[in-house]
Order: sequence, then C-alpha cells, then structure tokens
Amino acid sequence: MKDFNTVYCRKAKFTIRAQRRIQFIINRYSVWKIFIFSLKESVCKLYLKESHEINLSKMANKEIEIFREFLRIPSVHPNINYDSCVQFLKKQAESLNLPLKVNFAGDPTKPIVVITFEGSQPELSSIMLNCHMDVVPVDEDKWVHPPFSAHMDEEGRIFARGSQDMKCLGTQYLAVIRELQKSGTKLKRTLHLTFVPDEEIGGKFGMQAFVHTTAFKDLNIGFAIDEGTPEEDDVYKVYFAERTMWHIHFHINGTAGHGSRLLENTAAEKAKYLINKFSELRAREAKKLIDNPDFTDGDVTSINLTRLDGGVQTNVIPSKISLGYDIRIALEVDIPEFEKEIQKWCEEAGGDIEIVFEIKEPVTERTKLDNTNIYWTAFKQGLESMKLKHKARVMAGGTDIQYLRALNIPAIGFSPIINTPVLLHDHNEFLTAEMYLLGIKIWKEILMEVANV
Repeated sequence: MKDFNTVYCRKAKFTIRAQRRIQFIINRYSVWKIFIFSLKESVCKLYLKESHEINLSKMANKEIEIFREFLRIPSVHPNINYDSCVQFLKKQAESLNLPLKVNFAGDPTKPIVVITFEGSQPELSSIMLNCHMDVVPVDEDKWVHPPFSAHMDEEGRIFARGSQDMKCLGTQYLAVIRELQKSGTKLKRTLHLTFVPDEEIGGKFGMQAFVHTTAFKDLNIGFAIDEGTPEEDDVYKVYFAERTMWHIHFHINGTAGHGSRLLENTAAEKAKYLINKFSELRAREAKKLIDNPDFTDGDVTSINLTRLDGGVQTNVIPSKISLGYDIRIALEVDIPEFEKEIQKWCEEAGGDIEIVFEIKEPVTERTKLDNTNIYWTAFKQGLESMKLKHKARVMAGGTDIQYLRALNIPAIGFSPIINTPVLLHDHNEFLTAEMYLLGIKIWKEILMEVANV
C-alpha cells in the first residue's frame, strides 16, 4: 500500500520546506489559520496530481452525504433533545441490516445507542467504537457559514459544529462496516458502535453511568476506541492515557469590616496567598513545556483559575471569597501528596478555608503500549501497514474513554485527521471531504487488524 503521508502532503523537498515555513507562520499568526491551511493544501496538491489516492469527485458521494446529515442535527448544549440523533442512527442501522439497541442509564432523555456488527467468533471479547452525539454551544455570528448547515465549499471544507469533535468518527465507523459488507468480509471479533450523550458535560447519564449497567457488561468489551484530536502537522497522535481532572473550589472565610480599614486575616489576603502558590506551580509547569520541546500539554500539570467570586459592595471588606480552579494532573504526580500540599497552603494562608471538589476523578491506569497488549500491537500494525507516522501521547483534555480505563479495559483515543487546523470548540470548525474519506480508509485498515487479533 502506498505511503499515505506521501500521498497527502509529502511529494518533494520543496513541499516539505514550504510546509515547515507555513507551519511557522501558522504558529505566529493563528488568526489566519483557515486561509493559511488552504494555501498549505494547495501547495501540496500541485505535486500530487499523479499520486492522489482520494478521487476529489467523491466529495459528494454517499458517505459524505451521510456525514453531513448527521452534522445537520443540532444536538447542542444545553437541553439537548436526542430524538433526531436516535432516528438518524436507526435509519443507518436499518440500511446495514444491523441490530440496534437504545439504552438508558438513569435519565430517560439521555439515550445510549448501540449498533452491533457481529463477528465470526462472537464468544471472543468485543471491540467498542465510541462516539458522543452532543456538541458544545456555538456563537453563530462568528461563523462564516451556519454551524448546523454542514455547508461544503468549493474546496471541500465541511463547516459544522461536530465535524472534528466528533461526529466524523461515528459515521466513519458506519462507512467501514458498509465497505466490509460489500466485500463480504467478516471480522473475528464483534464491533459495538456506541453513540452516547453528554460527553461534553461529563457524561453523568451517558458513558459514566452506562459502564455500570448490565447492558454494558453484556457487550463483553475487551478493547475500546474513542476520539483523539486533529493535528496541524502530518503526525497522527495515539492517546493511551488522560490526566486526572480536578475541578476544585476554595471557599475562603476571613475578617469582614469597613473598606477604609487595614484589617488582618481577610479573605482577600488568604485568596492572594493561594493564588500566588498556584501561580508559582503553574509557572514551573509551563517552563517544562519550554525546556522540553517534545512535551505537550498532556505531559504537564495544568492549573487555571476559572472562577473568582465574592464581595457585596465596594466599601465592604468581604467575609468570604471563593476561588475555582481547573486542574489537570500529570501522570507522574503523586496525587495524595499533591492534595496534602494544597491543604498545607490553605493552613499557611490563615486557615478557615473550605475545599469542595466539583469533580475529583480517580486515578486510572494508562493503557499499555507494548507486546502484552494484543490490541495495541494490532492497532500499531494497522498504522504501520499504511506507513502512517504516529506518536503516543497523553490526552490533555478528558474524554469518555476514562470510564473504560477505570474498569481496566485497554483503550485508545485516535482521530484520523492531520494537516488540519485544530478547531475543537472553536468558531468555523470544519473537516475536508478528502480528509474524511481518507479517515474511512485508515479506520478500515486498523479495524481489520484489531478485530481479527
């Protein structure tokens, strides 16, 4: 099989130099991302005429139209009605003559849809292919095309919320099954395609609850695949772990009084001490990124002050101030010791500080990327059979896959998207039709390996 990296963007030395220069410009002038990436693709395509694996005439084919249909469903927070998603998936399952089950895990408005492609040896542990149906809110005025129109421009860019995060994966999985059926190919292991609600808000009545149900246990999952991230270069990222997420609030009590007085032990002075401690830690973690060029956000602990509340009137020293922090803890951190350190800071600040965890994720085991994990070796073989460059990474954010890893189920996060501006949760999110179709080819090769191991 031809080298897909060569096919998509690496034909000649000039192209490589042009790519590196354009990447430098992107990093410095992010406001031009969409324009620059269009230029980048144009430069590459000048050298690809005779080796293009993806026929551009296929942009409007059946698979693209199915993808766009899913994108047009406004399953956007808050207060999502998932009925249209369920109807869309029922139609897809019927077209493939596959069984579909709708499950609920504590909330009748939060459906968990499972479409099953049975393997030739169904007694073997199965493969879960996960996709969340929900998408984050949009600021429509900032979009060049309506965010739920799935508008495809003359360059094949499909603009829609969810095009990168992550409806693309769900319909790509379906496309692979369609191709397998057409060729009469049977896999050894059963594939369960799961379409879950509310991943973007923690999945309380989605995957988080579903993994504790009998319906989930009956799936007999041995390995799971979920979303990764788009990449602006030509290296695919494979995510084998996630940082531990804390959303932590500090309710700081202190001396109240008139705004004209210099009172001791005020809530503001205590808050200042805590903010300084967290800021110093944040600076040390940021320095690690500078000192280690190969590091990404997933390799360090991120600390961000996201809430600051308090006060009743400008001339009144408040008796209470609250701080809210989003903290994502790196894998190598001793979390019990880190928590003790935070408690120590609260005492040093003056005490009388209540710590409340909005979210306190348990530490989950990373998925092993060695020969002891047969699924990983098969996954890797799929990538290497196409000569795809890839790197193993720790996911900077959080996904539903954490709930599978918490059950010691090996799991990988992966999105077959390269040479694309990262527009997750951003305005003008898009995915090109060509990249989408290439993703189907990649998934087919990977699943042929993983589901036959």
